[in-house]
Amino acid sequence: MIQRIQTVYLLLVVALGITLCFMPVIEFVSPEEAETLQVWDISAFGFNVPLQGLWGLTVTTILIPLLALIDIFLYNKRLLQARLNIFSALLCVGYYGVLAIYIWLGKLSLGADWHILPWASIPLICLILTLMATRGILKDEALVRAADRIR
Repeated sequence: MIQRIQTVYLLLVVALGITLCFMPVIEFVSPEEAETLQVWDISAFGFNVPLQGLWGLTVTTILIPLLALIDIFLYNKRLLQARLNIFSALLCVGYYGVLAIYIWLGKLSLGADWHILPWASIPLICLILTLMATRGILKDEALVRAADRIR
């Protein structure tokens, strides 16, 4: 299981995904003309923003490493593993869609400026690693099918 390079990629996705759960990705700062400077952060679990309904970011952030962890143990079912990887890659892209909605809602309700923090690039890194793992899984499947044909 650990001998395969795609397992290493998926373990990195799990580690980065767990890290993403606890890091803020967006920061709202009160405008300069306000008398007091206020800073609000958005992360998966730590909602320091007076916005309602931030469960979409939490679900997406939890599902990315969870699916990668499940995917590691499906090494005997390579086609299912590849499909699950593609779904996980779509979740990584969907993360940015959910984040864009929260930026828009935060901008409307808070009237504050927003800044993207460096931790927001983790889903992009997870997307790349997931696609590399999918490529490795499909290579393994082609190799097994070729070996079955020779017998």
